[in-house]
Amino acid sequence: MSKKLLFILLITINLSYSQNTIGTKKILDGVYEGYTLFTSYNKTFLINNCGEVINQWNSTYPSGIAVYLLENGNLLRAGRTSSSDITFGGQGGVVEIFDWDGNLTWQYFYDTPMMRQHHDIFPMPNGNVLILAVTRMSNAEAIQSGRNPNLLTESDLYNEQIIEVSPSGTNNATPVWEWNVKDHLIQNFDSSKDNFGNVSSNPGKLNINFLNGQSGGSNWLHFNSIQYNLELDQIVISSRNLSEIYIIDHSTTTAEAATSSGGIYNKGGDFLYRWGNPKSYNQGTEADRKLYGQHSPYFIESGLTDAGKIMLFNNGIDRTPLFSEVLIVDPETDSPGVYSYQSNTAYGPEHPDYTYTNPITPTDFFSRILSSAQRLPNGNTLICEGSNGRFFEITPNESVVWEYITPINSNNGNEASQGENPSDFSHTSFRAIKYATDFPAFIGKDLTPGNPIELNPDLSNCYNFLDVTKPNHSETNVSPNPTTGFVSINTSLIIDKIEAYDMLGNKVRETSTDFLDLSNQANGIYFLRIHSESNIIVKKVMKR
Repeated sequence: MSKKLLFILLITINLSYSQNTIGTKKILDGVYEGYTLFTSYNKTFLINNCGEVINQWNSTYPSGIAVYLLENGNLLRAGRTSSSDITFGGQGGVVEIFDWDGNLTWQYFYDTPMMRQHHDIFPMPNGNVLILAVTRMSNAEAIQSGRNPNLLTESDLYNEQIIEVSPSGTNNATPVWEWNVKDHLIQNFDSSKDNFGNVSSNPGKLNINFLNGQSGGSNWLHFNSIQYNLELDQIVISSRNLSEIYIIDHSTTTAEAATSSGGIYNKGGDFLYRWGNPKSYNQGTEADRKLYGQHSPYFIESGLTDAGKIMLFNNGIDRTPLFSEVLIVDPETDSPGVYSYQSNTAYGPEHPDYTYTNPITPTDFFSRILSSAQRLPNGNTLICEGSNGRFFEITPNESVVWEYITPINSNNGNEASQGENPSDFSHTSFRAIKYATDFPAFIGKDLTPGNPIELNPDLSNCYNFLDVTKPNHSETNVSPNPTTGFVSINTSLIIDKIEAYDMLGNKVRETSTDFLDLSNQANGIYFLRIHSESNIIVKKVMKR
């Protein structure tokens, strides 16, 4: 109750925090009421729109960058182990579950000299966990698979793997499903090796010799995201290095997932759809390329604006000038989950349905790595500009109604002080997810807001909505204000009751009259909820 109150108060604000350098810098009317989850170093935070901490979880492992809040209130996160066997940006190695109170309840290591979890994980509806990992292929294996030896610049090549595990106990898991990209390769380099065929006629397979201008190192694909769609039972994957997204079938068995569609099984693990860089399967040129190091593609959920389409953050690396975009792509389909394709053409659409860039100066919006975008229930879009640790929310007409700068040093977990220049310390963030206040995880939980993350915070503007009222309620006034004790509510409306809450969201007084006694309360700011004729009017009063 107290937390919902605070959000009702916050969404009425129409202020800009011009003096704040970190934390919440802007909050305007129309911001979506919800709690934002993000992780930095070994800490994960759930914050309200003012940047006050609703909950915090700490791990002994630095962030493996992916984190999710589960419907039961638990936290699922990836952690970065100290392993030096397989190393590249986004490395992880351990998957953890914490309960709401911060207790570690499950810890599973997917980290050996031959394989390592990295970047993303995903909580499945049945309680299982999808894990994105790489496994080693020796150069001999890579050559046998059709890789041109001249395109091997390191001692091995990484296969990208998605494995689904069923957690058990406190540190065990049973693998129940697996998919490997090495089972879905094509090459036209050496007819004496495996996977030889016509690249342009096999869009469901990945050309092992297409490097998209990269060096040919072990980490040639750099998958950076896996997201699951329950309705279609499909997984959407992002390859940063090849600048493509792929969709694969999850309804297969592990054996089927290792085969091609149309083989001895009715189902297979080849790509059902791909988009972003048709040059990769010889169906376009560099001029046809749409994606540049993208992150976090996902299917927009049912019931939301643009449901069923794919939203993603297009980082914009490897193009001139450098700028980022949020794209919405509507895959062409013959039926739900069945993607249209004509031989010797590129998958559609030719252009995204929607593109967001900075409306004034596109180059002012740029994140070289990391980042995400999320469609919210009110039609707004939450954007994580990851390299800059900046979260901002835009309305359908692209007005920015919320802006937050992460105050955590992502190299050591230290909190910065309000007023510090965020460019003076690293404060990157992989992804930000906003959860509605009625998300099941919050049922029965203590949602009393704590202090903001930053040291020496300044929330004065966040609470400065004294003269802001709901439409048609400007005739309701509170006096005297400031007060030393009693206040009167002057209104032509019929008052049902008045509730007074302190800054922590605790209800301290209630009355059914048109005056309220605050004389026994400590000096400070109080919020009055005036219930009248099925409406709630919010006023702020200062006691001194």
